[in-house]
Amino acid sequence: MNKFMFRLLIKFWIGFVIGMLWCECASGQVIYQTLNRYEADYIVYITPNKYEADWIVWMTENKYEAEGGIMYSTLNRYEADYKLFVTTNKYEADRIIFRTTNKYEAKLKK
Repeated sequence: MNKFMFRLLIKFWIGFVIGMLWCECASGQVIYQTLNRYEADYIVYITPNKYEADWIVWMTENKYEAEGGIMYSTLNRYEADYKLFVTTNKYEADRIIFRTTNKYEAKLKK
């Protein structure tokens, strides 16, 4: 019985660790700004008004810090989690973005 429980516990911890690593990788906010609107996952408009924004984002220089509104911009389109096209027309945008200077204000509305 002890051998069975030990193996079950080992399998549980391996599954738990793999699941936690997958969740950490899946929540990244690495973005790529594209010039092709049809390639983009989101068409965004950058607003100066924080109260009309869907996403309040803070741009970071550290790729591994990117999550939950803290975004890292990359030049490699295949490394990105999201491809964004920035438009000048607020009404054709999927999301309205406000870029904050405070890291702790960053948040995404689903």
